[in-house]
Amino acid sequence: MQNLSRHLPSLLIGVLIGSYIAIGGDVFADRQSDLATIPVQELRAFTEVFHRIKTDYVEEVDDKTLLENAIHGMLNGLDPHSTYLTPEAYQEIKIGTTGKFGGLGIEVGMEDGFIKVIAPIDDTPAQRAGIQAGDLIIRLDDTPVKGMTLGDAVKIMRGQPGTSIILTIVRDTESKPITITVVRAIIRVKSIKSRMLEDNYGYIRISHFQSRTGSDLKKAIKALEKENKRKLEGVVLDLRNNPGGVLNAAVDVSDTFLDGGLIVYTKGRVEDASLNFKADNKDSLNGAPIVVLVNDGSASASEIVAGALQDHKRAIIMGTKTFGKGSVQTILPMNNNAALKLTTARYFTPSGRSIQAEGIKPDIVLNKVEFASSGEENSLRIKEADLAGHLENGNSKKESEKKTDSQKKTTIQFNQTTDETDEPLIKKDYAIYEALNLLKGMNIMKLHRP
Repeated sequence: MQNLSRHLPSLLIGVLIGSYIAIGGDVFADRQSDLATIPVQELRAFTEVFHRIKTDYVEEVDDKTLLENAIHGMLNGLDPHSTYLTPEAYQEIKIGTTGKFGGLGIEVGMEDGFIKVIAPIDDTPAQRAGIQAGDLIIRLDDTPVKGMTLGDAVKIMRGQPGTSIILTIVRDTESKPITITVVRAIIRVKSIKSRMLEDNYGYIRISHFQSRTGSDLKKAIKALEKENKRKLEGVVLDLRNNPGGVLNAAVDVSDTFLDGGLIVYTKGRVEDASLNFKADNKDSLNGAPIVVLVNDGSASASEIVAGALQDHKRAIIMGTKTFGKGSVQTILPMNNNAALKLTTARYFTPSGRSIQAEGIKPDIVLNKVEFASSGEENSLRIKEADLAGHLENGNSKKESEKKTDSQKKTTIQFNQTTDETDEPLIKKDYAIYEALNLLKGMNIMKLHRP
């Protein structure tokens, strides 16, 4: 065994070079000069490190672990989204696109060695616990995240449904790290949610892009039109905190609102990575105005939709600048039931804008706003009508009639609600409130055009 270990570097480099030549045999037969491009010195360094670990590391490490770690290292050095998927992780990826998987309910990536929350998914333990887009997770229970691979961190966060995990988080708005306890659950993501905001105006929320999102969107529009008993006059499309998903779903969603033209195209090093996606269906809303809500948690497929609708001037984009994930990952299955998730191209909007690291800039910037009710303060203020012996208005209406009119105005002002509660829309979700008002304004402008 010692003799074999002594000769292991030369054996490994021989195998690696032999494989390298065998894979590209046809090429080398025609271009012998390419032999000089084989990184012999680097391969020798690799095998020497492998040998040193095998012989001198404080604990014995098996070959499989060392080689898998080497694969992880190669990919982690490329970009945050390229990774090696073990058979278990590969299976989870396939399940995730169907809308049912286990875990906390957050889309994550790597940043400076820590786990960055791209977005919490709607109606999941993470969202209910208060996890926010942009949070940096620095500790999982008592284990520091620094030095972990993304796959290792995800494996820890998944666990058994019903069990809890403590996340230590660094957040821009907090002066020191905070801890949040999240109880794991089976995550069933409902891709589309919809409702009427008021007569003629609908609201559609896409939380994640799955294989069936496009068809579910068309069903949601038909259901809203049936409830409204006529065509919609405007739609708020909510893509906030939508971390992305399946590319074809983003194309289908864009195609739902376009009559034709380019939706998105990709550019990569190889021919197969350069693709064009075009709209070929009829606009399901017949040109009714759309306001798309986005924020820094809107990523990938969300940015494709926002960019396509913005470039075609089909929608007004409202909110804050999006995440900026404009790279394409291709899943390459391997013989050992594992897979390679490799970044192979970049996304570009129809006008040629690269989304990568830039994001989509909204047409209307809408920063976070908190609505504070002033009802209690108003009730303490004294008005002319409250003064004893005040002078009457002088018109023909009586005091009781004026109070009734005032009450009617208040009811009209706060009649926009987001659910069955009496809470006004402006307080429940200010962004939706503003988007709805914008839709109305766009329709008013149509009426006044010559």
